[in-house]
Amino acid sequence: MPGMVVFGRRWGIASDDLVLPGAFELFIRVLWWIATVVLYATHKGKFDCHGGAVLHSYIVVLLILLAVIILTLCAVVYVSAQGTIMNPGPRRSMPVLVYLRAVLYIPEFVWACLGAVWVSDSSGGCEPAEIGLVIGAVVASWIILLSMILGLLIVFDPLGSLRRPTLIGEASGLRDLQSSESSQLFYTARSLAVRVWESRLRLLCCCLPQDDNHRAAFSSISQLVSGFFSDTDLVPSDIAAGLALLHQEQDKMEHCRDPDDVIPHSPSSPIREDLEVELEKAAHFMQFAVAAYGWPLYVYSNPLTGLCKLSGDCCHNRNTESDLVGGDNFGCNFSSILHVTGLQYRDFIHISFHNQIYEIPFFVALDHKREAVLVAVRGTLSLKDALTDLSAECENLPVEVVSGASYAHKGISQAANYIYKKLVNDGILSQAFSIAPEYRLVITGHSLGAGTASLLAALLHSTYPTLKCYAFSPPGGLMSKALAEYSKQFVISVVLGKDLVPRLSIPNMEDLKRRILKMVSNCNKPKYKILLHGCWYEVFGGTPDDFPTEMENRREEALNQPLLGEESLLVPGSTSYHSISSDDSPTHPTHLPLFLPGRIIYITEEGPSRRHCFSQVRYRAEWSNETAFHSVLISPRMVADHMPDVVHRALCSLTSDRPFSLCPSSHSNSHLNVI
Repeated sequence: MPGMVVFGRRWGIASDDLVLPGAFELFIRVLWWIATVVLYATHKGKFDCHGGAVLHSYIVVLLILLAVIILTLCAVVYVSAQGTIMNPGPRRSMPVLVYLRAVLYIPEFVWACLGAVWVSDSSGGCEPAEIGLVIGAVVASWIILLSMILGLLIVFDPLGSLRRPTLIGEASGLRDLQSSESSQLFYTARSLAVRVWESRLRLLCCCLPQDDNHRAAFSSISQLVSGFFSDTDLVPSDIAAGLALLHQEQDKMEHCRDPDDVIPHSPSSPIREDLEVELEKAAHFMQFAVAAYGWPLYVYSNPLTGLCKLSGDCCHNRNTESDLVGGDNFGCNFSSILHVTGLQYRDFIHISFHNQIYEIPFFVALDHKREAVLVAVRGTLSLKDALTDLSAECENLPVEVVSGASYAHKGISQAANYIYKKLVNDGILSQAFSIAPEYRLVITGHSLGAGTASLLAALLHSTYPTLKCYAFSPPGGLMSKALAEYSKQFVISVVLGKDLVPRLSIPNMEDLKRRILKMVSNCNKPKYKILLHGCWYEVFGGTPDDFPTEMENRREEALNQPLLGEESLLVPGSTSYHSISSDDSPTHPTHLPLFLPGRIIYITEEGPSRRHCFSQVRYRAEWSNETAFHSVLISPRMVADHMPDVVHRALCSLTSDRPFSLCPSSHSNSHLNVI
């Protein structure tokens, strides 16, 4: 539903968003009114204390005012609950009710002030219950007024004065809304949105240095974020409702999916043996990716004993350690790395905790167990890392041996180049191989560290042809198709369950937006019912609601056909509007496709998707490919499955319970299928 237009501007709230907040306020007001009526009835309208006459008048007017507010709230809740997201007709009177409710704040404010004056000047000799009622009324009034002001700040849309209803002409069947005026309006709003998001980022990152790198990052991130939903007329609750519907739809499709035909493999199958070997190596190297996070993740993973184990070393300083550690003070970080990896101090060649935008911490060590010179890159752990993540436009990454377009995620590419220069130009790798010339180079990392490790491996592979890279939960929008194919020679990616990050790319997010538009366009239920059932389903599970959605009575191929309701949620003149109107591909044409690196091991949980908190989890793993991650899966596990300790635990479970957890691949080398 497009945002509600009141007081001459559009707000970030729709006319069907007032059911739940209105019902909550109505509940408070009814209790308040009942308590006032009880007090008034027990005194039979007589108050004998000093100022009793004023108190009598105050309570009578308060009862009348509360009754009017309660009736208004009943009307607001009832009207807001009518219709559907795409059928606002039954709610056409909502702006009038909003104006009426806003007017009622004025006498309520005045009466709250009068109540405060009475308590301070004229309450002497009155019963505590009488004084308590007035104080409660004053406090409740101020809390509600302040909550209203906070709510206005939350739903305030800085672009509200530039938005226009996009349904003009739709009621009469007109579809030619792509006028120069609407296009100019869209681009004006887009420019203002970029400036607004730049201001927000500067405010959020006010503690960071405002150098050229940060200013460039703010500019590119604001363009990316402002452009995502700027061509739609959705409010946040519409997006939440669309995500709830999409999650249930995906679960229904998963439950109705026919079991995959599994091609049997003998226990000595090369595919099975290859998977077992790589899983064992991945479980081993994952501990180094976890260790790269330093003491925060160590304490998080060991909440009872972590601080005690590190406390003796956090402030400890060795004279020789300054030769190894670059950047910030290492203290607890280095101690946690020693605990997690089990390595000795002498095994470390270089450790850097220096952290800036496009410059992330890493360490180089000798892994004697696997005879490897190991480079471990840290994942996202700071606001600077988040800015590196969000610098998601493409940047050329020249790799001489790659035939075809060679480009990658800008922020991660620059981070890989930073570490590459450190390793090569500063002679760190040369020093390591002078100590252990027979060892092979292994690079690993998790999340941002996995993406950086993959690109770093691509840069180093021609110099170190035996190099291997283990990327855990790498970002989906990482590298071009040509680079991804090249990386399959030396990169192993590990993805767990419904992890969001390996499915994150700009084309995937555009596809998610398209599906949300179709969901909210097709559903014939009120939004409050969608949200209530969605919350219940996320927390307690159950059966997905049988709302009409994008898959009902249609084949999946028909999803590319535009819907009238979907088009009405798009701003005329925007790229998405032109795309849907012309039946083009929903993928945003201005963004180059980016892919996951290397060969992919996909790990999933066995058994039901929902389980008891303390039930044992069993995993299965098999080879997959990048096409399995072209759609974002909505799930409560989409964040939890990305956590490095969860990934590490899954890998350890697989390698310790291998005969029952490993699943032979059911695909040939040229065609991979995903469970």
